[in-house]
Amino acid sequence: MLRALNAPELMEHLGGPETEEQLDRRHRRYVDLSTDTTGRGRMSRIVLLPEERALGNIGLWVSTWQDEPVYETGWAVLPGFQGRGVATLAARAVAERARAAGLHRHLYAFPSVENAASNAVCRKAGFDLLGEQDLEYPPGRPMRCNVWRLDLGATEAR
Repeated sequence: MLRALNAPELMEHLGGPETEEQLDRRHRRYVDLSTDTTGRGRMSRIVLLPEERALGNIGLWVSTWQDEPVYETGWAVLPGFQGRGVATLAARAVAERARAAGLHRHLYAFPSVENAASNAVCRKAGFDLLGEQDLEYPPGRPMRCNVWRLDLGATEAR
């Protein structure tokens, strides 16, 4: 899945395609995260049922934002399945997983301001836009991001 998601059009807002070595390191990080039992996060495949066809991935991991421990999320969906609400449903499912874990009050996403599709996912999944911020992703590459936050303590449905 990581190789399929490493296409130039899918990595446009993330610094471009990664080398095989970078993909191997990322895969090891994802496996380590997903086998961790302390609640620091998980990477998941986005799967179409009942065919069980992998469409992309989504992650949930512990991060720090403005000196506060938070959850962060990010996703990618294969081109043939984009625009169908797949990422929005996955983001909602990740938010429910984070809410159920009860470890942190907020879930953040930091898509590039130029990534209209990921910003739409945040909006449709119920995140609040807090503004723009200069961040680095990958490390060493400046990127202007939107800061989206979902209050995991909020009980009202959106």
